[in-house]
Amino acid sequence: MGPTGTGKSRLAIKLALKYNGEIVNGDSRQVYRFMDIGTAKPTTAENQAVSHYLYDIINPDEDFGLAHYQQMAYRIIDDIHKRGKLPILVGGSGQYIWAVLEGWQIPHVPPDLDLRLKLETIAKEQGVEVLFKQLQELDPQSGEQIDSRNVRRVVRALEVTLQTGQPFSQLRQKVDPGFTALIIGLTTERKELYSRINARVEEMIKLGLETETRNLIERGYDFHLPAMNSIGYTQMGMYLRGINSLNETINLIKNDSHRFVRHQYAWFRLKDNRIHWLDIQMDIETQAKALINDWLL
Repeated sequence: MGPTGTGKSRLAIKLALKYNGEIVNGDSRQVYRFMDIGTAKPTTAENQAVSHYLYDIINPDEDFGLAHYQQMAYRIIDDIHKRGKLPILVGGSGQYIWAVLEGWQIPHVPPDLDLRLKLETIAKEQGVEVLFKQLQELDPQSGEQIDSRNVRRVVRALEVTLQTGQPFSQLRQKVDPGFTALIIGLTTERKELYSRINARVEEMIKLGLETETRNLIERGYDFHLPAMNSIGYTQMGMYLRGINSLNETINLIKNDSHRFVRHQYAWFRLKDNRIHWLDIQMDIETQAKALINDWLL
């Protein structure tokens, strides 16, 4: 786990090859089809080298919640265990990662479609910021952990909180997921991390993020969809609509990615003693292998 741009996928593949492992996606955007460049999915060669699961499983306009992801992840992890291999959960989406590792019991609160429509209308007409401010007031913990731009999650958290009269964050109970886990986090000083992110954004532009976004539009995927609200696609959509220049777009992607890193550290806390933090400017492969060797003994 760890923030974007730290090389989690690369390290995971090396460890999977070493320890007879298979990789399970823990990124909330890499589940979507047709969104490869902007979400930095594993390449074809990487997929051929190691088995990957929960990538490209739904279309951008399909509804996909945390409970659904968690159930699928548990089935896959159990299957990997039964085949005598090592499951490696990889990603930067804290909600996805911790839901699996901590055995969250997702609140079974049925959707209130009238309330949801009302909240979605407010988000569309007044901006999601209005809803997010309300969520922060009613449930500060969710306000700290949920990305303010993720309309679907902000709406759902508010929906549950208003329905039950209890903060969404407090309704989650935890049960033993039935396995132990070694948790490795990748990090580095912020200046270095931002530099890596900037280089990554430039590479995405070269690889064809603009064309990928055009293709999504041609397939009929609207920018109001939660999937299309992802960093990279939102900003590129503004460029394609003539709102910003390409240079402005690239800078927006970089700056929003920097901001997202700060959000990720709210989920992956450097003081969390469950996480073995490795600085990516060091020999993280050797350090990770040492940790795994001790853990497997």
